Amino acid sequence: MKLQQYVEHQRRYFASGRTLSADFRREQLNRLRLSIRAHEAELLSALRTDLGKSLAEGYMTELSLVYGELDFAIRRLKHWTAPRRVFLPLAAFPGTGWVHSVPYGCVLIMSPWNYPVQLTLNPLVAALAAGNCALIKPSAYAPAVSSVLARLIAETFPSAYVSVVEGGRRENAALLEQHFDLICFTGGAAVGRTVMEAASRHLTPVILELGGKSPAVVDHTADLKTAARRLIWGKTVNAGQTCVAPDYVLADRRIAGELTRELIQQSHRMWGRSPLTRADYPHIVNEKHFNRLTALLEGQHILSGGGSDRAALRIEPTVLQPSSLSAPVMQEEIFGPLLPVLACDSLEEAACFIRHGPRPLALYIFTSRRETARRFLTAVPSGGACVNDVLLHLTSPRLPFGGVGDSGMGRYHGKAGFDAFSYEKSVVERGTRLDIPLRYPPYTEGKRRLLCYLLPDHRLTRGNMPDSGQKRHRLRSRI
Repeated sequence: MKLQQYVEHQRRYFASGRTLSADFRREQLNRLRLSIRAHEAELLSALRTDLGKSLAEGYMTELSLVYGELDFAIRRLKHWTAPRRVFLPLAAFPGTGWVHSVPYGCVLIMSPWNYPVQLTLNPLVAALAAGNCALIKPSAYAPAVSSVLARLIAETFPSAYVSVVEGGRRENAALLEQHFDLICFTGGAAVGRTVMEAASRHLTPVILELGGKSPAVVDHTADLKTAARRLIWGKTVNAGQTCVAPDYVLADRRIAGELTRELIQQSHRMWGRSPLTRADYPHIVNEKHFNRLTALLEGQHILSGGGSDRAALRIEPTVLQPSSLSAPVMQEEIFGPLLPVLACDSLEEAACFIRHGPRPLALYIFTSRRETARRFLTAVPSGGACVNDVLLHLTSPRLPFGGVGDSGMGRYHGKAGFDAFSYEKSVVERGTRLDIPLRYPPYTEGKRRLLCYLLPDHRLTRGNMPDSGQKRHRLRSRI
């Protein structure tokens, strides 16, 4: 089937109105949940094939988050879809105002390879909860997961409702030529710009979940052992191929040496002295990215790790000091298990350093002083943040997830995802039995004076009308 036919079939399906009822949407989310459960072993095996994820890591970082999104949406869907009543100004009296959440229609979900299950199905949950049809394009860099997802979706939904298109760059380009009602893209900033440019041809709204260099800042009051353990965990989950992984560390100069020693020690505790031989240590997705990461290590002062196995596509957890701030490892998103550590003289210096770069997707601050954390998070813009931990802000469906500036636009997860995949339609509902003539011509002086009493404080003739809130209140109550 041609891509244009996929879109046309979905438009007809959406136009039929089948997706609009809350009961239908809840039923589809339940079907998706049951289907994921039935294919759970295949999905975990595919994650093992594509990324070397252990069963525990695959479930923790992918399937459990999808189940959480599904359960959260299923329980709250009736409340989300209910029209919201709002108060109207006196000009609309007597009348009622409502806000309806309306699905966009046919949406395109373009997902990445690094978390190919979670970052495909979580946007799908939001799209279906909002009442859309969806066309999914998984990444060709995770072919095993893409194949399982295509089979799972085909067994669960009619293709006119939800379908999967597999393939590489040619299919991506062809899809972006189609007219969708919303595009959700997760990936790098360069491709994100291409997606936004293509969407602009049809004035299609976009959700862009991108990446960037997410900093971690450690001040002199932090619990260094805990900070090091959590930083190493966040940097080595999925071999560092995580959009919100701590990209580099800015440590207070007074504790930078001690923190570095703790980072090395925690790395050895988690992954041992020979991580390349461990069955539960993930691998880099392909040789292209392996070569890019090994090139980033050239000329750097490696403090721990640095070894690699090209045949297995594995790179050791590596703690390093960058040769300079202009080194490639400090200029581009690392997306691998390499952790540069830099010393700074103050939090103000750290904040200034971060602000001079693109706005990060995530920001991490380690400190024992709550007020210090609050001031720092206020001073430094980012898509999301954690205090004394990493990554966890994207695990809750109660917390919106997304970037700002170069790290993306739009939010999803939970209610934020429902809102992102729908738009708000404002509706005023009025009867016909009572029609106050005040708004109709001719506009006499008497009407003008009455409007000045009835309208809010931005009335037309503030200077020459009596400023009597009590008079206005009495007049309103009579009407």
